[in-house]
Amino acid sequence: MREFGYQRVFDVPGAVAQLGADPDARYLGGGTNLVDLMKAGVERPALLIDVRELPLDGIETTDDGGLRIGATVTNSDLAAHPEVRRRYPALAQAVLAGASGQLRNMATVGGNLLQRTRCGYFADLTKPCNKRVPGSGCPAIEGEHHNHAILGASEHCVAIHPSDMGVALAAFDAVISYETADGPGELPLAEFYLPVGDTPHVETALPSGALITGVTLPPTPVAAVSRYRKVRERASYAFAIGSIAAALDVQDGVVREVRLALGAVASRPWRAREAERVLTGGPASADAFAAAADAELAAAKTLPHNGYKVTLMRNLVVAMLTELTEEAAR
Repeated sequence: MREFGYQRVFDVPGAVAQLGADPDARYLGGGTNLVDLMKAGVERPALLIDVRELPLDGIETTDDGGLRIGATVTNSDLAAHPEVRRRYPALAQAVLAGASGQLRNMATVGGNLLQRTRCGYFADLTKPCNKRVPGSGCPAIEGEHHNHAILGASEHCVAIHPSDMGVALAAFDAVISYETADGPGELPLAEFYLPVGDTPHVETALPSGALITGVTLPPTPVAAVSRYRKVRERASYAFAIGSIAAALDVQDGVVREVRLALGAVASRPWRAREAERVLTGGPASADAFAAAADAELAAAKTLPHNGYKVTLMRNLVVAMLTELTEEAAR
């Protein structure tokens, strides 16, 4: 690891000004991803701007009945908050599934949104990687890719986004707030992560120098009946090979509202809007759930060793929606 500077900041304008003065600086939250990448030589910031002391560690109800979550709220505090557990249980479950207690105590909401892919080629400086060195190639396409993308990938990158929290936020139409030298701004999560295309190194639509200040969840009554499920290769904490956040409102056997987001299938949390469209207004049955999953996964493009994900995700959709339907009937 090369030498770097360290500066702790205590107000948002000061943090933004610090980064504006040094384009090679990085904001430091819990450091659970950034520091690892620095050790590997993938990230080489000249200055770390520690934002943990910023007054962004609260969770509060918004005027319209949603929730606003500060960017420096730890993952542990997010998962334990009574309003999150009551009104958005899938979010609490996703955070608890994401890492060990030690990591959750350090990791922040803002940092979680900005974590980089866990593709082995990205973290290996001896290998090419279009995310790390644009134009150098994507060896995962011909190499190790069993846990890589089946949706929304391109010939330039097939890596997946690793966040569990982001999948639940995608299901609930979260909005990201940020601050720049020109003032505050907002981005819906649906627009926050950019498609891979031919620029996989450009991962978000955040303006240059922007500091994430919080996440707002709009009032979503159906979210109170939501679940998150994660499939991983070992029982201890590991990144997903497939995950789902789902919320379902069934009345008289008919799907009145449904929210579905999939994880570990694309370079960003994947909102399953086609599946939602197919399901809404139709029967709440296993056959309907399978048909909706098939409609969403019809666009899947698999590689030689990750085709199992299509079956896995289909089964996850059916199992989760069946579970929610049976719970509603009790």
